[in-house]
Amino acid sequence: MNRSWACPRAWEDGVLVCKQVQAVTADVKTFVFEPAEPRVFRHDPGQHLTVTLDIDGSEIDRCYTISSPPSRPLVASITVKRVPGGVASNWLHDYLAPGQALRARGPLGTFSPVQHPAARYLFLSGGSGITPMMSMTRTLHDLAQPTDVVFVHSARAPGDIIFRQELDLIAATSRDIRVAHVCEHDGPGERWHGHRGRLSADMLRQIAPDFLDREVFICGPPAYMGAVRQMLIGAGLPEERYHQESFDIPVPRSSTVDCSEKYSVEFARTGSTVECGSDTSVLDAASAAGITLPSSCGQGMCGTCKTTLLRGAVDMRHNGGIRAREVADDKILLCCAKPRGDLVLDC
Repeated sequence: MNRSWACPRAWEDGVLVCKQVQAVTADVKTFVFEPAEPRVFRHDPGQHLTVTLDIDGSEIDRCYTISSPPSRPLVASITVKRVPGGVASNWLHDYLAPGQALRARGPLGTFSPVQHPAARYLFLSGGSGITPMMSMTRTLHDLAQPTDVVFVHSARAPGDIIFRQELDLIAATSRDIRVAHVCEHDGPGERWHGHRGRLSADMLRQIAPDFLDREVFICGPPAYMGAVRQMLIGAGLPEERYHQESFDIPVPRSSTVDCSEKYSVEFARTGSTVECGSDTSVLDAASAAGITLPSSCGQGMCGTCKTTLLRGAVDMRHNGGIRAREVADDKILLCCAKPRGDLVLDC
């Protein structure tokens, strides 16, 4: 080892250097990073990074879950599926190589068993939504935690099962972690003999008869999460034991009746002022007025729209994209901050 890790500080918001690129499936790669300066990664399993990519002269922010566990703190990994037409995923697959550096913020997010301790978990994932569950499962396995886990991953075909061999090894070497794969179709050269089709309540009862008594974490494409949530809640799972992660950008809802209070929002650097209702985020109000502000996820997760509140107060319900000490320092996220009076912002 050519670096000194004696008493390193924790990494947070800085430059990461790519150390290795691993091919996981035909269209999925894992990118392994270490900090540009000696640091360790201290994060909760399930948290994510917001990476900034310089693509064709434009900066693009994207959220990626840390797929590596905190029990392996010298590196952090993200696992990315190539998406047809995806600007960031295609750039990462085609151009990011060992030795290259990028900027990142994090770790961020509250989607973690650390926030919801339990004796029994059910992890459900579809496609690339496996990444937070992988960090959680690797952590429990590495630390030999006596926690009962059932991990059910859904994929289109056997060749699309991300981390298939590692998950099978974990299941084979652990008394407490059970793994089941679900495939919709056979794959080229491989007939699927496991659970087939789409996840259903009957299938879950076969895999984990006590699934309604478990703390449930789910991540995957929006259609997958919507269907599985409806199935679980319909089967009787209490809402408070259901936790989901999504980086899908929501579509703003419109209303024909506006009963909100109206306040002014001043952007101190430009001198611009917009009107913003008490039930409207500052980001949406600025966008409606033709003002473009830095943003990415729109859900209070990535931290891209973070700015300083110079005057006024807001109601802000975020999803882990800002730290408590930043809130104490008058930082806010524009995408989920709603005014409680007139505001002045440092942007």
